[in-house]
Amino acid sequence: MHLATEIIGNVTDPGMGARLHRLDHAGGVETVTIPRADLARRRLKALTDRGTPIAVALPRSQRLFDGAILVLAKERAVIVRVEPEAWLRLRPADAAAALAVGYHAGNLHWRVGFDGGDLMVAIEHDEARYRDRLTDMIAAGRVRIVEPDGAVPEGGR
Repeated sequence: MHLATEIIGNVTDPGMGARLHRLDHAGGVETVTIPRADLARRRLKALTDRGTPIAVALPRSQRLFDGAILVLAKERAVIVRVEPEAWLRLRPADAAAALAVGYHAGNLHWRVGFDGGDLMVAIEHDEARYRDRLTDMIAAGRVRIVEPDGAVPEGGR
């Protein structure tokens, strides 16, 4: 098992692109995918996309991020990739419903964003927990869940 005790660089650093490109063509680039919730961790164990075990033990001054290079050797590199963030899109029926669902999300300490008139809720736990908390508002027609393809799921009207 490789022990990474520091972040060597970022894939966007000058000069790294060409070096990583050569390693990638030679089959020497591995990635380790980290859940977004684990980015603040300084110590963890994971497997790369090729099943190689890696342990991370970073100093307090460093944090994991998408594109962090943990290993950079002559024939091998290991790069951190962060799991894509999942969002639940909520479409309020009107301005009063928008205020209500916003207040509800705030009380539950949900991390949110906005896209036009939609409230975007970051899914940081099991998605079913978020949907369960919205059951009454959905049943009352105050808000609906819009799927990524724009479809409204059964029971989400």
